[in-house]
Amino acid sequence: MQIKRDGSRPISKGPAEYFTGDVRIEPLFQSPGPAEFSGASVTFEPGARSAWHTHPCGQTLIVTAGLGWMQCWGEPKEEIRPGDVITCPPDKKHWHGATGKTAVTHIAIQESLNGKNVEWLEKVGDEQYLS
Repeated sequence: MQIKRDGSRPISKGPAEYFTGDVRIEPLFQSPGPAEFSGASVTFEPGARSAWHTHPCGQTLIVTAGLGWMQCWGEPKEEIRPGDVITCPPDKKHWHGATGKTAVTHIAIQESLNGKNVEWLEKVGDEQYLS
């Protein structure tokens, strides 16, 4: 058994290449194998969001605090709240983040395929984000 104590994991800033605004990423776990999956707690400050992206094996988000938005390509933007569990299918283009006025935190869980768990695409522009 391995216990990783709260505060023992390094928190990093979401890279500007893949995120807009202030985003904090705290790795929670990485599977020891043979399955390759990981989880992180991600906090988006108001106005912050991810770029459009896909996951080869899909992604599950568990909202733990605040109020956010999520959108899949070609679908309406959805509000996400604490307690919501969102499952995004493999290779479905989407983005997620905070609302314009409220931060949001979620746990993101994804599996890797051939060592890769995300494909980053273009950024979500302000007009698209606010529509």
